Amino acid sequence: MDHFKQITTFAAVATKGSLSAAAREEGVAPAVISRRLDALEERLGVKLLLRTTRTLNLTYEGSAFLEDCQRILNDLSNAEASVSLGGIKASGHLRVSAPGGFGRQHVAPLVHDFVREHPEVTVSLDLSDRVVDLLNENMDCAVRIGVLPDSSLVGVKLADNQRLVVATPTYLQRHGRPQHPSDLANHNCLNLVSSGAPSGWLFTIQGEATPIRVSGSLACNDGSSILDWALNDAGLAWRSRWEVQQHLRSGKLVTVLDDFIAPPNAIYAVFPQRKHLPLRVRLWIDFLKHRYSIDSYWNT
Repeated sequence: MDHFKQITTFAAVATKGSLSAAAREEGVAPAVISRRLDALEERLGVKLLLRTTRTLNLTYEGSAFLEDCQRILNDLSNAEASVSLGGIKASGHLRVSAPGGFGRQHVAPLVHDFVREHPEVTVSLDLSDRVVDLLNENMDCAVRIGVLPDSSLVGVKLADNQRLVVATPTYLQRHGRPQHPSDLANHNCLNLVSSGAPSGWLFTIQGEATPIRVSGSLACNDGSSILDWALNDAGLAWRSRWEVQQHLRSGKLVTVLDDFIAPPNAIYAVFPQRKHLPLRVRLWIDFLKHRYSIDSYWNT
């Protein structure tokens, strides 16, 4: 029980950003919270939080541990709710956000399937490549790809995601196949721009994740347009496997620089920290996680 209390205290402090806020919520003195954190760090043998009189920051180990703790606490909450709710059906309105390209292919079709299974739930789906503020925009859940910097949100991993460099066989016949990321300087790279600035492509070079700046004659803030250009022999593109899988199977695209593929990031469902997650949100997250876990899903 003491170990569990330490974990819940750590998650509350990390989420709220202060010992005093966590103490107020629990109705105890900040010193009690501090003692629990000290005991947890001593038991684990690592520093989880860097604390001063004014600031509180997670260490690298603390960030990793927080993600695991939030997942465990959420799973426990779901298990308790499943027992206590019994046969109660999900109902009400579910507001979901997802990135445009991924959402069109891998969220919108599943929304339709989800509503068929839970006819008393209605869904509004917002497809946007901007990072939606879940709290201020009254969203229940968002699907996001990549690192989750905001510890005030709970993240549940749905699937892995991998980025690949692709081109058509025709483009490679004309311009040659790059053998190393440094060779991209001699190629037309179709670049995704964000806030007016092109983003770097990430590779694993000598065991380290290394961003490489690329350039080319075409850039766009829409990934689907970049993929269309690549399919029309315009250049190399750095796209997610979920986006190009069907074109790789058909042979319209091939991958290059496979020996330098960056470590996979992940696809997450994120939602605001809550004591009692609505049943419709829990079922939606479980629904996505189940569908994405089926190997054949990504190969259709």
